[in-house]
Amino acid sequence: MATKKGESKVLAQNKKASHDYFIEDTYEAGMVLTGTEIKSLRRARANISDAFSTIRNGEVFLHNMHISPFEEGNRSNPTDPTRTRKLLLHKEQISKLIGASKRDGYTLVPLKIYIRNGYAKLLIGLGKGKKQHDKRATAAKRDAQRDIQRAMRDNQKIGR
Repeated sequence: MATKKGESKVLAQNKKASHDYFIEDTYEAGMVLTGTEIKSLRRARANISDAFSTIRNGEVFLHNMHISPFEEGNRSNPTDPTRTRKLLLHKEQISKLIGASKRDGYTLVPLKIYIRNGYAKLLIGLGKGKKQHDKRATAAKRDAQRDIQRAMRDNQKIGR
């Protein structure tokens, strides 16, 4: 099943990011990959749960993203599956990220990898770390919302 032009297919997702961080802003970035890495990505052989981003010398880099080596790869197959990869962003976006990440408690968190128009993209979020009581409050609010929805659904069934 091929996706249409403009649609995107999610290949890897960081599900713990919304649990550990308040995501305030998101940016879409391209990635510098080798030919065999993109082949592995298209087979959804990536993991970004431990990944993080840094900014050095006006460039954004992604660390600890694991892309499994392509089995049918040739000699250009990278030997280190967790090598540092450069992210492609506009200069204005990088300057915004530099200012935002300098603030206390903010970090760049990779959220998901997907293919858009044939190119691998990474959605990075500007996140502020949650404290333990914030995580409890979020879970309590989610549970309360679920109970409200369940009660409304049951009420509609009885009314029919």
